[in-house]
Amino acid sequence: MATAADGLQGLAKRARVEDAVAWIDAHVAPLAAEDVLLAHAAGRVLFQDVLAELDLPPFDRAAVDGIAVRADETVGASAYNPLLFRLAPYAGGPGDLPAGSAVRLNAGAPLPRGADAVVPLGHVEPHEGGECAVIEPVVAGSEVERAGSQGARGSTLVRSGRRLGPGDIGLLASAGRARVGVVRRPRVRCLSSSAAFETGTSLPAGAACDAIGPMLRTLIERDGGVLAEQHDAGSKPETLRTAMALPGADILLLVGRNDDAAATLAEAGTLAIDGVALRPGAATGIGRTTAGVPVLLLPDTPAACLWACEFLAGRAIRRLGGRSPQFPFAPRTMTVSRKIVSEIGMTEVVPVRCVNGGGAEPLPSFAAAGLRAITEADGFVVVPEGSEGYQRGTMVTVYLYDERARAQS
Repeated sequence: MATAADGLQGLAKRARVEDAVAWIDAHVAPLAAEDVLLAHAAGRVLFQDVLAELDLPPFDRAAVDGIAVRADETVGASAYNPLLFRLAPYAGGPGDLPAGSAVRLNAGAPLPRGADAVVPLGHVEPHEGGECAVIEPVVAGSEVERAGSQGARGSTLVRSGRRLGPGDIGLLASAGRARVGVVRRPRVRCLSSSAAFETGTSLPAGAACDAIGPMLRTLIERDGGVLAEQHDAGSKPETLRTAMALPGADILLLVGRNDDAAATLAEAGTLAIDGVALRPGAATGIGRTTAGVPVLLLPDTPAACLWACEFLAGRAIRRLGGRSPQFPFAPRTMTVSRKIVSEIGMTEVVPVRCVNGGGAEPLPSFAAAGLRAITEADGFVVVPEGSEGYQRGTMVTVYLYDERARAQS
């Protein structure tokens, strides 16, 4: 049984945050690929480079709405010297363009053979009798999207490791891709060894609603994971040992009573780190099962659990899914508006509010305000373990929760 003396001894053995991060980076790698429909690939991470199987676009085409012409026939055109062109019929294909003629095209339509430029409609005046006047000269290639300009056959369209957004999906669709290989989403098993009650239930005296379960689900989904399982595993070593041995998960998150959990992990797998010099989040452990599945032992207080996830568990999930392991928040350099005090030897997370003129105002700590500190803050500052804090006026990196906070400062 752990004693108070054991707990105090554990304080001195806490790993540095950078060492815990380094362990995760060294032992957690992206998962294998899975083939998905392109329509379902948004937000997924591309597993390997996608090469163009044809020129993209496959033909020269109009970049704007206008008329296709021979550029050398527009020399001398101006508002004082409009040049008349006969409008030729457009059959929807790259037929030959007669001399002295133009073809009306919408953006994206193939250029007829013989045309080498497009005059935007703003520089064209309609005339009667099937003619139009050009009032600005163009040069060859003007407003033309050349064949292969987005990607020549055999070239790389999208590189591996990229998280696919709308533009990527559009590019791959235009290249004829119906399916694409992406990094498999990490399956996350969440177990709790501490008693809590679902929101909306009648609470016994001294009990509290479960804040961590819903919060973990949100964090897992944000970081690209899939919640495979979430339940109370109890605190008995044999129950925890059985839960750790179950197949079907790529990472295991165990919340609560970390003394018991750490001992069980040390017996049933590998306990690499028992305690991290992170405030909040010191009671965090890291290891692996005998099957090599990463295990994160998370504190059972909501704020501490949150930051253990942001720094470590979330990093592991993001790495498994092929995403950037860095914080999923926008960094911005700002000026501290009031002094920030921190303890040497602990990496501390300080909530801040953006103030006018690019300032960052520190707010009450997570120890004092819990998760409420996040709802009041625009972002946070990380004070490294070797620092006592920051004096007023110091330039610091603020990680913003929401881009709208930029507009407020």
